[in-house]
Amino acid sequence: MTKRRIPLLAVTLVYLVMWVPYISLTRYLAIASQGSIGRPLGGLEILPVSLTVSLVVTYLFFAASGWWRAAHQVKIGRLSLPRPTRWTLLAGAGAALLMIAVPLSYTFAGVSIPFVQLLMRGDVLLIAPVIDLMTRRKVRWFSWIALALVAVGLIVTIRQRGGLSLPPLCIAVIGLYILGYFIRLGIMSRIAKSGDLQALKQYYVEEQLVAAPIAVVALGVIAVFAAGKQAMQLQFGFTGLWHNGVTGLIAVIGALVFIQGLLATTILLDERENTYCVPLERSASVLGGTFAAYLLASFFHMPFPTSAELFGAILLIVAVAILSLGPLLTRPRKAAS
Repeated sequence: MTKRRIPLLAVTLVYLVMWVPYISLTRYLAIASQGSIGRPLGGLEILPVSLTVSLVVTYLFFAASGWWRAAHQVKIGRLSLPRPTRWTLLAGAGAALLMIAVPLSYTFAGVSIPFVQLLMRGDVLLIAPVIDLMTRRKVRWFSWIALALVAVGLIVTIRQRGGLSLPPLCIAVIGLYILGYFIRLGIMSRIAKSGDLQALKQYYVEEQLVAAPIAVVALGVIAVFAAGKQAMQLQFGFTGLWHNGVTGLIAVIGALVFIQGLLATTILLDERENTYCVPLERSASVLGGTFAAYLLASFFHMPFPTSAELFGAILLIVAVAILSLGPLLTRPRKAAS
């Protein structure tokens, strides 16, 4: 099998850096008056353009890189086209939930970026060892320690904030996010979690063939058939932003969605247990969000992260250090035995 040559921690570092412009731009669009619109954009207004751009960039990448050939194929006349299996189709539906939930989570007034990130990432951490046990993967000692540290950071932040008082739509978004990750992690562990480059290509192509289309179609159905404020925001996102000055910024967000998705999948499909990979990926996104929060506080007078949120971020850094050093400390024991 062909193994990836890029170190996992290097991939994780690039992934962390990508979160800073993504979160900063998304939050900026939601808090600052935008051009001829004369007001900030709602989270649902941003989604149609950003997800459509992400879909186009993803398909262009498949065509230019040749990755589409790694997927299962279907013959239509002389054409051979990639297709998902039933498992990657389901994983694509889970990924679509994430594509909708993540950008929405950064647009709620009164809910800080580090807090909502800790909630969403922390809850996913709880399901990582469950899936490892279900798929009979051994969870090593340093993975348990890192998991515990991140859980402590989550608890401290929630207590300092005074509980989980959140807007109903924010709670729904977090629920969709957790469901999407549970679906994806379970299927990844079942069919593709080997660290093999061909397995990564096959899984990613088949999942993303359907993820963005499902997300865009689902939002379109809501915009056409639903009623209320949320449906009106989606309608404006589909029809009122394509010839507006903010389209370029939203397009950048869509391109960053593609990059993040590829990097996150690379981390999560590493052959090591989910209780190792998930804290690594979760920590990178939370730390990226913390850096973005400082940028927004410095330039747009948003609140700085609280002491509890900083404490949680420090625990995440310690968790990443343990995940980095744990395998190095374990190897000599294996050699000696």
